[in-house]
Amino acid sequence: MADHDTLESLDRLVDVMARLRAPGGCPWDREQTHESLRAYLLEEAYEVLEAIDRGDDSALRDELGDVLLQVVFHAAIAAEDGRFRLADVARAIANKLVRRHPHVFGDVQVRDADEVVRNWRRIKAEERRAAGGDPGVLATVPRGQPALARAQQIGEKLAQVGFDWPDLAGVLGKLDEERHELAQAIGADDRAAAGRELGDLLLTLTSVARHLELDAEMALRDATARLTRRVAHVEAAAQAAARSLDQLEAAERDRLWEDAKAAR
Repeated sequence: MADHDTLESLDRLVDVMARLRAPGGCPWDREQTHESLRAYLLEEAYEVLEAIDRGDDSALRDELGDVLLQVVFHAAIAAEDGRFRLADVARAIANKLVRRHPHVFGDVQVRDADEVVRNWRRIKAEERRAAGGDPGVLATVPRGQPALARAQQIGEKLAQVGFDWPDLAGVLGKLDEERHELAQAIGADDRAAAGRELGDLLLTLTSVARHLELDAEMALRDATARLTRRVAHVEAAAQAAARSLDQLEAAERDRLWEDAKAAR
């Protein structure tokens, strides 16, 4: 059971949001809708990721609070129209967790985490059919995800029904094929074809990640973070010599880049 302090704090948050949305409250908060808040939900989720990446518990606490605010905000908007309340949101997710963990809340036996995942997928599919949802294998893949993450999830869904290469070697062969086709399109100066082939190459890379049991989105985030750290290292070295990045000679830039790689 949740402790008294947790329940009291959640009640206070709900009350604060109700005051902000009430007549005489905050003009900005009062004019928000589900649609206008979409960008903020994504922004706050990304800031949670950044706090996790930094290992910053204080920032993580604050950013999780911002995500919780978005949940409370959306629930408050819905409650005003009599559609649902925050209590309904909490009840629905709790019920879902109980349904999808029969090995904890029921008498189902599982051997390992992989079987837990298989059961989860089966139960989720049964729920979707019962609700009259789209039975298509890709119907549950959110369209609002970042493109790289969505591509990998689509690959995972297709692999579950046999649409996949048997091993990593097959994917790498496809990767070589896509690289060759991209080079051909570039050589032919066909921009439209190059765009299509680049997309195919990126899509195949998500399958490489999947076969390696890596997250393509996180791998790219990590690579980008390394790049920004190394650029900052080179920039600091240039500034120490009273120069800017664009004033560095090629050899000096390469040397500083190698120093940055060694340092990070």
